[in-house]
Amino acid sequence: MSTAVRQFRDAYDPFALIYNRGMAEDFCRRAWPIVEKLLLSRIPKRARLLDLCCGSGQVARELSERNYRVTGLDGSAAMIAIAQENAPQADFILADARAFSFAQIFDGVISSFNSLAHAATLDELTAILRNAKCALNNQGPLLFDLSMEEAYTSKWRGSFGDAHPDAAWIVHPHYDRDSRTATNSITLFRRNGDAWYRDDFAIHQRCFSENEIRSALAHAGFTNTDSYDAERDLGMTSESGRRFFLCS
Repeated sequence: MSTAVRQFRDAYDPFALIYNRGMAEDFCRRAWPIVEKLLLSRIPKRARLLDLCCGSGQVARELSERNYRVTGLDGSAAMIAIAQENAPQADFILADARAFSFAQIFDGVISSFNSLAHAATLDELTAILRNAKCALNNQGPLLFDLSMEEAYTSKWRGSFGDAHPDAAWIVHPHYDRDSRTATNSITLFRRNGDAWYRDDFAIHQRCFSENEIRSALAHAGFTNTDSYDAERDLGMTSESGRRFFLCS
């Protein structure tokens, strides 16, 4: 394993607990009708699906409980460990989304909750999309969502957090217009016996424009792309500026 890949994975390990308990479940619940409408309506029952950048496995759980054959892929060992608990019927692979390889074995690919925004550059995003295209059978669909600048400028400010008997955290979101970079600066406290331990870290996202996303998709080999505003087109409340992309 290269140092670059190891660092990419390790950056998300302390975030896994927060993501699982405080974010992923709510997003999965609200986005699920869109997944059914845009993706599942286009693939056969018991299809093979790749959950790309699967995080803590909530989407993989919903898919596998409906008898889809699911493989989840993520670069964080901590995320994969939680996903295996949340979706025991699915298979999971620890791998870098920029460098994985499958040979046309999936009927569909999904990447949810702004996961592809964690690509640091347009070249990285293109590489991830090219890998997804290579993994798809024939003209199988790819569904993913990304936040547009409207979402970052309207929502990424202030702070939020939560507290549990064994953990507590506070997150400070910030968006820099000049670099088009969004940052969650996070302080996490975890309990071990009678002692509490503090961990400070940051998670970064890149704000890609729709033109950049469409260019990356074209370079990756996708020839058909439809995009939808999550709130205005798909009825997902409090999600103005998030777009879903359906590609083949």
